[in-house]
Amino acid sequence: MRFHQLNTSLQPPVKLNNPFDYEPHPLSLLAAEQVADYIKDKDDWCEEIAAGKMFGVLVCQDAEGKLGFLAAYSGQIGGRADWPWFVPAVFDYLQPDGYFKQEESAITAINHQVDTMENSYQLLHLRQEVARLKEQADAEVNDYKEMMRKAKALRAAATVRTEAMTRESQFQKAELRRLKARWKERITEAERGLSPLEDQITQLKQERKHRSDALQQWLFSQFVMLNARGERQSLLDIFAPTSQGIPPSGAGECCAPRLLQYAFMHHLRPLCMAEFWQGASPKMEIRHHGQYYPACQGKCKPILSFMLQGLKVEQLTPSAKTSPLDIIYADADIVVVNKPAGMLSVPGKTEATSVYDLLKTRFPQAEGPIIVHRLDMDTSGIMVAALSLKAYHHLQSQFINRSTHKEYIALVQSKNHFTHRKGQLCLPLRADIDDRPRQLVDFEHGRHALTTYEVLSESQHIVRLRLVPHTGRTHQLRVHCAHHQGLQAPILGDNLYGKASDRLYLHAEKLSFTHPTTGEELTFCAPAPF
Repeated sequence: MRFHQLNTSLQPPVKLNNPFDYEPHPLSLLAAEQVADYIKDKDDWCEEIAAGKMFGVLVCQDAEGKLGFLAAYSGQIGGRADWPWFVPAVFDYLQPDGYFKQEESAITAINHQVDTMENSYQLLHLRQEVARLKEQADAEVNDYKEMMRKAKALRAAATVRTEAMTRESQFQKAELRRLKARWKERITEAERGLSPLEDQITQLKQERKHRSDALQQWLFSQFVMLNARGERQSLLDIFAPTSQGIPPSGAGECCAPRLLQYAFMHHLRPLCMAEFWQGASPKMEIRHHGQYYPACQGKCKPILSFMLQGLKVEQLTPSAKTSPLDIIYADADIVVVNKPAGMLSVPGKTEATSVYDLLKTRFPQAEGPIIVHRLDMDTSGIMVAALSLKAYHHLQSQFINRSTHKEYIALVQSKNHFTHRKGQLCLPLRADIDDRPRQLVDFEHGRHALTTYEVLSESQHIVRLRLVPHTGRTHQLRVHCAHHQGLQAPILGDNLYGKASDRLYLHAEKLSFTHPTTGEELTFCAPAPF
């Protein structure tokens, strides 16, 4: 049984919540509690779930109007995507006798063959022999060239050039050509034994790539998604018009597509849904046990955009603020403002008013305004803009060279007492290409990011911090606070890395820089409004 009844007097919502922007409905919370209770008793899953796993619930009504929920987990548990009680995968490619596993086994056999050949004594010996011959050839040729250089110098120093000197020069040049030819013949002979082996390895690698690409295409073609209108599209069709062009690995295996697919197949009416994390946080992402998360952008947004067609879905994305802009300072070259939370720095995809728009209205005769740096829409605080191109280039170089100084105030949520009142956080960051604008901590490919912090006060698990970014990475302060290798304390109101609130409690309180014309060191302050 995969449709689990909910015995409750709670009223269902009129519209399905937007899976990319939501607060869990009480019905979703009730269903999630039952999922948590169920998996708590699965002893053979404990270790895998403790390492981290995303679960999801979809509250539905059946044809008789009975209220219940579906449950799902992302990917696999115990190597299976079809455990009873949970909805199955949209397409279960893990069946032992299925095409995918058979082809995967064939590709694995090619991998083994390539590894065996690349590590064989014969191949390694031949490669070493060719390398040794090339090294000897280079050494002998270079020695002969050095002898020729010295002989040439002696001839040049002679007061009289003789016919013997000319013959000596001609002989040495000819001998150098013969020396190179002899070595080339020896190396070619050695490579003649090596080439068939390397050609075979190359052919195997090409076959492996061809079969892997073909298998991936076949797999995506088997994921045929439904929507509320009864229409069907494969993942290949869904992703074809996107900027990605092809589905990313793992597309269709997240909770939300599985839940909706099962509901549509069994004529259940979706009412509300939620996805929540169980277990430890991943190394790179920020996920907290028991916390709810929106569907991912890269894998799920194109899929759900199709699947939700025909359903009434809430549109909860808040519009940016259009309140008046607080101008702290202005002269002929620069303008310093105190941006409110919820206002864009520059025009976005919507028609919401931005700092740039308001400054353009306020300074219509200026060569600018030109935005030099940005604050996230949800972050409040000090920004400087240039009113001339010359001022812009001067200020821009200061930000690039990190000669400016910025200080932020943040309220963070921490379950534990801060043992260090001051410290630094150095976690390299990169964009999560499957879930923009989220950022990942990546010690291999991430860009250097450094933040120093100071605890200002603590009260009932809310800590007031001063944060100083020494680099300017996207979401740097938010990730450094929330990540388990950082402070493990998400900024209050951070709907990406923590929990939503009435606002993001992050404020750019102080900004110092050099005036682009006068050279004066300037510092501007705007106390945090919280």
